[in-house]
Amino acid sequence: MAGITLGEVLNRASQLLKQKGALSPRLDAEVLLAHVLDRDRVYLYRESLRLLDPAAADRYNQLIERRSAGEPVAYLTGHKEFMGLDFLVGPHVLIPRPETELLVEHALDLLKRWTGPPVAVDVGTGSGAVAVSLARLAPGCVVYATDVSAEALAVARENAGRQGVPVHFGHGDLLDPLREVLMPGTAAVIAANLPYIPASDIPGLPREVRDFEPREALDGGPDGLDLYRRLVPQALALLARGGHLLMEISPGQARDVLRLMDDSLWETDVFNDLAGLPRLAVACKK
Repeated sequence: MAGITLGEVLNRASQLLKQKGALSPRLDAEVLLAHVLDRDRVYLYRESLRLLDPAAADRYNQLIERRSAGEPVAYLTGHKEFMGLDFLVGPHVLIPRPETELLVEHALDLLKRWTGPPVAVDVGTGSGAVAVSLARLAPGCVVYATDVSAEALAVARENAGRQGVPVHFGHGDLLDPLREVLMPGTAAVIAANLPYIPASDIPGLPREVRDFEPREALDGGPDGLDLYRRLVPQALALLARGGHLLMEISPGQARDVLRLMDDSLWETDVFNDLAGLPRLAVACKK
């Protein structure tokens, strides 16, 4: 790609990505070129007639080839924006989704109205996007985060450090790492974006998800609810009265996930995402 202008290289890359089935070929091409040049996307248009130097062209060509093979843009750049914040991501963590911002926004609203000391827990934190966002956007809230993956926790800790927020991380299954740290009846909010894809659905996922994102962050067992089934009783013990358990789900799981909660112990509701699909199950401890 050496010896051609930025505009020309973008057109070629966009065309190639379109042929390979990328859903947003032009955007992907722009984001990757901006990353290589360490510039914003506006620069690419302002300087569209500037020649791309050979070294940058080689780097860009390699990224385009990897993107053509299905590797997600976020893994190629190492970054993903979430809640207006920049997060490091890599193959050990699920890429933060815009849909998950609904969970964070709801948690922030609940924490704002909490009358006692605000304590929030993020179960299965992955990149730390939820936990770090809560720590950053809910001043005064004490945030705990757990994950069964040590590699994921390393990424989450780095993201907390980059954002300059204190998050207490624990390594282990669901809420087990907090048994010796938090007293029962302590948490105001428990946020959970756990694996919820039914195992039989994984082969049908988009290539960039199925082949590149960690399966353990996707596979929720036969019906997708294995981890939530185990989390609900743990959350009931840890939550304060009036505290909330927030669970991201797939649109077809709303009825089944609500059945996990005893009506005598929980008040439940489901909230839709921006597409109008059920995405967030919320349970308040009575």
